[in-house]
Amino acid sequence: MIVRPIAFEEKDIYNQIVTHPLQSWEWGEFKKVTGQKVERIGFFDGHKLTNAIQVSFHDIPGGYTVGYLPKGPMPDEEQINAMQEIAKKNNALFIKIEPNILSPVDSKNSAFDSINTFITARGGKKSRNIFTHYTFLLDLTRSQDELFANLHSKTRYNVRLAIKKGVQIIDDTSSDGVESFIRLLEETTNRKNFHAHDANYYRQMWQTLGHSGMMKVFHAVYQDTVIVSWIIFLFNNKLYYPYGASSILHREVMASNLMMWEVIQYGKEHGATSFDMWGALGPNPNKADPWYGFHHFKQGYGATLVENFPTYDFVYNQSLYYPFLMADKARQMWLKRKKQ
Repeated sequence: MIVRPIAFEEKDIYNQIVTHPLQSWEWGEFKKVTGQKVERIGFFDGHKLTNAIQVSFHDIPGGYTVGYLPKGPMPDEEQINAMQEIAKKNNALFIKIEPNILSPVDSKNSAFDSINTFITARGGKKSRNIFTHYTFLLDLTRSQDELFANLHSKTRYNVRLAIKKGVQIIDDTSSDGVESFIRLLEETTNRKNFHAHDANYYRQMWQTLGHSGMMKVFHAVYQDTVIVSWIIFLFNNKLYYPYGASSILHREVMASNLMMWEVIQYGKEHGATSFDMWGALGPNPNKADPWYGFHHFKQGYGATLVENFPTYDFVYNQSLYYPFLMADKARQMWLKRKKQ
């Protein structure tokens, strides 16, 4: 096994190996634009690339960093050793990993058990997750008729209502489309009082991902007004819905329901075999939870609720790790109070 950094000339083969947009070459370039350092490590069997990881490093006070490896492969000895090397190189307190391993919530999660044992035996510590712990996953290999029949009855009704009312779904994958998304997102966050990235985050995302074809912008238009806007990702035959925004206007025409259905059809038409709806509550959601509305909306499309593999930290500076966690917890509490 040869372990070494990935060269720019290997970008295309690298993208064929990784399994999630957050591990894509383009996402790494986007992270660089936002001020983070990115390390890409390849694992080669001779000249053949068999596995790869991409870790972003975030600066913290004191000349240290923390690393983040989202949606990477199942950890193995080579990956853990490589992480230790790049952590040392970047003076990292720890690297947080959130492997791209999913399991239906009604399964026994036996695979999780064996991987948990492997990671903890090598020093991994369970930690606060950054990525949502659950998501809905929709099988797009079924026919359009099967998918529509599998919608909840109220969802089917709402999709038909939006069509009857004249809602139009348009592809506006352009800088203007991103600006329309930003305007709606600012309205949405102000109305619902939740945190989102600032406008430049999405502009920079477009500048680095737009040329790749991975990022698409869709609008739901009613009476010549954009009332719903989504950013979706299509990567290695999988569809993702990471960002959405909506207006308070014309909510009665159920534009979001039609948007989801049209996005599903777009995925099928472009070869996607599955659709990750990018977040959900757990198997027994609390209706008082502020995210319950999003969960209930996605649930209406007949997808399977799946659990992401737990988050772990691999710690390389024990003396500063726990003070960092305490400071980060205080920061999270301050942000929560500020939002309230």
